[in-house]
Amino acid sequence: GYELAVIVQDGMRRMYGEGEDVFYYLTVMNEKYEQPAMPEGAAPGILRGMYRVREAKAPGKAPRLQMLGAGAILREVLAAADLLEQDFGVHADVWSVTSFSELRRDGLAAARWNRLHPDEDRKRSYVERCLAQQPVPVLASSDYMTLVADQIRPFVPGAYSVLGTDGFGRSDTRRKLRQFFEVDRYSTCVAALAALAEQGQIDRSHVAAALRKYGVDPEKIDPLSV
Repeated sequence: GYELAVIVQDGMRRMYGEGEDVFYYLTVMNEKYEQPAMPEGAAPGILRGMYRVREAKAPGKAPRLQMLGAGAILREVLAAADLLEQDFGVHADVWSVTSFSELRRDGLAAARWNRLHPDEDRKRSYVERCLAQQPVPVLASSDYMTLVADQIRPFVPGAYSVLGTDGFGRSDTRRKLRQFFEVDRYSTCVAALAALAEQGQIDRSHVAAALRKYGVDPEKIDPLSV
């Protein structure tokens, strides 16, 4: 809710207050859940395209990753972060992505500037500046096609995995639909552990353990093929 308020206020300021010739595109969900308070200082990040909603307090050399969630799937990502810490000792920073498109535009602008100014200090994209704070694997999840989150791949430092909803869903509830597309909290946990295993931070046996613990069927039909 507070994300919507910040974006609408900014649009009103630019279009009606300052007379800019721009338009804003908003996607609003109809899922009911308790609305949290806005984190202090979040407004600039909301408008830039992403901001951190939870910072991991990882002890020592505990396995760690960064997770990006968009829209209604942010709640599944937050739940997955809880499960990862509770069941596997894995700690995750969680970021809310309000616009992959804005993040890509910013990244492309930085890349163009660097290309045309070879004698100047290199500019870093907003995505890179956010995620480079922790050089660990990054996992993004949304209920858009994977292509949406994948468009910022060139600007993500390090390993980047994406979950999305490619294919056609055949489910009667949100829970079943997210399970089918493998963007629910349990599939997100499995994907996060797999990303860490690929980087050698944990043993692959933890991925197998998560599949069993959360009842994720590895032989389930690939949603992309439906």
